[in-house]
Amino acid sequence: MNEAVLSQLVQMVASRFKVDPKQLGAEDDLFERLGIDSLQALDLLGELELQFGVEIPDYVLKEASTFGGLAEAIERYK
Repeated sequence: MNEAVLSQLVQMVASRFKVDPKQLGAEDDLFERLGIDSLQALDLLGELELQFGVEIPDYVLKEASTFGGLAEAIERYK
């Protein structure tokens, strides 16, 4: 996994959901850690696509529910 992508992802999510980025790690589950629902997850996915210049299918968010998994998906779809 690309540490730069992971770091940028964590910073972006922390800012959006008002969480200390130091409290978020690669193995943390997005849904559990942030307490988000599926609609918020889709909004986040749209923001990620703009931020990273990628197009990620919706189903990938369920499969890659950790920060590390999502960082890997961003790399895969670049």
